[in-house]
Amino acid sequence: MKLRSALPRLLLLALIGAAIAAFFVFDLHRYLNLQTLKEQQHVLQTWRDIHPWLLPGAFFAIYVLVAALSLPGAAILTLAGGAIFGVFEGTILVSFASTLGATLAMLSSRFILRDWVRRRFGARFKRIDEGIAREGGFYLFSIRLVPAFPFFVI
Repeated sequence: MKLRSALPRLLLLALIGAAIAAFFVFDLHRYLNLQTLKEQQHVLQTWRDIHPWLLPGAFFAIYVLVAALSLPGAAILTLAGGAIFGVFEGTILVSFASTLGATLAMLSSRFILRDWVRRRFGARFKRIDEGIAREGGFYLFSIRLVPAFPFFVI
């Protein structure tokens, strides 16, 4: 019975692990640097002109995956969004994609690791849990702005 309840978590963990492994095995991070962005900017601008919905949609999906899997490259993608789509459209795409990616990262880590974290660090996080129960979103927003709490911890 215990294995049956852990199966969805194990499947999600395997899927996340496979996606992260594929990112490094296929050397996809080589595309997420300033040099490649500068070299491909004209091609990407042309694609944007030819496919006005396809490129922003693909960019959005890639950004969500990078943020959700906590892969390196979000800063470069943020710069790419501004360079390819302009400040206004790039800001909107990056803001929504990064928020959705962070939400997916939080939900997956909460689903997979919640019980383990509670067993291991329950007493240490008691004040944080009380703050969230009392203040909710404002409390989370506040501790997100404090550099002592890294994003992955929150």
